[in-house]
Amino acid sequence: MTRETGRRGLDEQAVLLAAGLADLAVSTLGTAFGTVRGLLRRSDAGALAAEAEHDLAARGRLALDRYTTVPPAHLEILARHALARRTTGDD
Repeated sequence: MTRETGRRGLDEQAVLLAAGLADLAVSTLGTAFGTVRGLLRRSDAGALAAEAEHDLAARGRLALDRYTTVPPAHLEILARHALARRTTGDD
């Protein structure tokens, strides 16, 4: 296998992967638009949108809490355990 043949194979694979990804995106968008169109026809669309907004805000709050909360330092935890053992008399 020559260097040029190997490069052509990688280029072809990259094109195939990009085409597959584009096809997946188009089909997903088509399905999403169909779902949105069906939701807009509902009589309770306002209540549904308010509930979706509430759910998204809760999800965002959870995500921020998960990624922004810094766990306590390991040595701080050990010091607290040692202090608790001393106060209870466990040596």
